[in-house]
Amino acid sequence: MKILVTGGAGFIGSAVVRLAVAKGHAVVNLDALTYAASLENVATVSNNTLYAFEHADIRDRSAIDTIFERHQPDAVMHLAAESHVDRSIDGPADFIETNVNGTFNMLEAARSYWIRCGSPDGFRFHHVSTDEVYGSLPADPQIRFTEATAYDPRSPYSASKAASDMLVRAWFETYGLPVVLTNCSNNYGPYHFPEKLVPVVILNAIAGKPIPVYGTGENVRDWLYVEDHAEALLLVLEKGRTGRSYNIGGGNERRNIDLVRTICAVLDRRRPKADGSYADQISFVADRPGHDARYAIDPGRIRDELGWRPSVTVEEGLERTVQWYLDNEAWWRPLQDRKGVGERMGIKA
Repeated sequence: MKILVTGGAGFIGSAVVRLAVAKGHAVVNLDALTYAASLENVATVSNNTLYAFEHADIRDRSAIDTIFERHQPDAVMHLAAESHVDRSIDGPADFIETNVNGTFNMLEAARSYWIRCGSPDGFRFHHVSTDEVYGSLPADPQIRFTEATAYDPRSPYSASKAASDMLVRAWFETYGLPVVLTNCSNNYGPYHFPEKLVPVVILNAIAGKPIPVYGTGENVRDWLYVEDHAEALLLVLEKGRTGRSYNIGGGNERRNIDLVRTICAVLDRRRPKADGSYADQISFVADRPGHDARYAIDPGRIRDELGWRPSVTVEEGLERTVQWYLDNEAWWRPLQDRKGVGERMGIKA
């Protein structure tokens, strides 16, 4: 199968690219190489004959059409998106332009290409989204997001992703474009851009800086190891039912403060401080506006229909992730100089 992956130089996208090539798929990586992307993320496959890179922006319809014609993909995995909630609070326009208008361009380009190819049943447009479109859950552990949960986005980021999800559903219902959708919980793992929570904790800790925790750290997230997510995404692409959505969760709910303390404990073992614990650096800071209290995924559909289950616990995944950052300073050090990294955002509201 030849797969056109948008955002394949980003965190999740690059995990998909690496895995797809390893499984023998031809991959075309379409990426605009904005601030959070890096071709170093796909360096391990860059010389593989199954891999091709196209530097293009999903907001540029003409460029997308050209790429479809040049490569003739069998499927699209659409991951390109602006994804940082704090940045969306400070600058929502980029999120509307990329996540909404960009998805519209991808859908129209894919539909035009699909029709020119005779509308093959085997074509797939896989739209990759987030559990944040569902809003916030109460503390009751019995209540989790299902595919039937009503959308209730609370940030410019989640609102833009909710809008893109609706566009994809409409292109299936109105035009018959063969689509599948997935909504995932919080990802973590190697190559995670250093403005997100897990790498911020690791890198601030080893630099001797305060480790920021929003509010009191009581917010709960369901953590999914990125390589487990990539496996699930390819499975949905190959075996998911058209027009159907699948929630992908790690089954690893943790309060933010507990996750941070776990990372500090891993660092205490793997790179001990001269005295004390890295947890001594934890600093509680003003909360993000509209900070959702809890996310939790019910993965019953993908488990029962497709047989997928996460293979990595959060404890095992954090051990791997911490060690990866300790071993790969040459990857993350240059990224810390990019615009906004290390600065507090999302406090303009």
